Amino acid sequence: MTELARHAGRGGLDVDVPSCPEWTVRRLIGHQGAVHRWAAASLRGQDLAWEPLEKAGRSSPDPVEWLRDGAIELVRTLVAAPADVSAPTFLHDAPPPRRFWARRQCHETTVHAVDVLAARLGRLPRADETWIDADVALDGVDELLLGFVPRSRSRLRSTTPLTLAVTLTDAAHGYTVRVSDEPPVVVRHDGPVEGDRSVEGTAVQVYLALWHRSDELDSDLWPLWRDSAVL
Repeated sequence: MTELARHAGRGGLDVDVPSCPEWTVRRLIGHQGAVHRWAAASLRGQDLAWEPLEKAGRSSPDPVEWLRDGAIELVRTLVAAPADVSAPTFLHDAPPPRRFWARRQCHETTVHAVDVLAARLGRLPRADETWIDADVALDGVDELLLGFVPRSRSRLRSTTPLTLAVTLTDAAHGYTVRVSDEPPVVVRHDGPVEGDRSVEGTAVQVYLALWHRSDELDSDLWPLWRDSAVL
């Protein structure tokens, strides 16, 4: 959150976001602030209309301060929620709701902060140009591959079955993604992984690449991954 606000302040609100076509930083802030407020409401058992929230953020006299206010509200809601709070979740094999929403909003905000950095740079950033810790990236890769990809709504499909291998050079584990005309099957493995197509890099490099926020890693799996609109 701090990095998102910092880069928005330095780069300007009306700059285009390379990683989100047709978006400016102002629109991205409206989206992110709406997500924070929606997540907090979900934890409280409420349902908020989305469009008025985004519009309020975009038209705010100080969109960055409006964004901060929503983030503070989200953190306070997370802290106040009981460990066994009942709230909706939407990922495959999701953790309990309070942990789910804390984790999801961590990565939602991190990825969009990278978008604002990209807007400031005028291009997609390299991993070493970001502030992201390896531990955050490792958890983000785990959430994406084990949470998002196996969902029935995932459009990662292939008429010819094949296996994608994801290798993290700074971790002891990797992943395989079995792709067919059915929902993908993802397995986390201890040790090396192999597949018909593969990508390899540090946790931060892979995290950014899988979220379409970096073009730093070359791989033969990108055409399938990107064309299928995995996320």
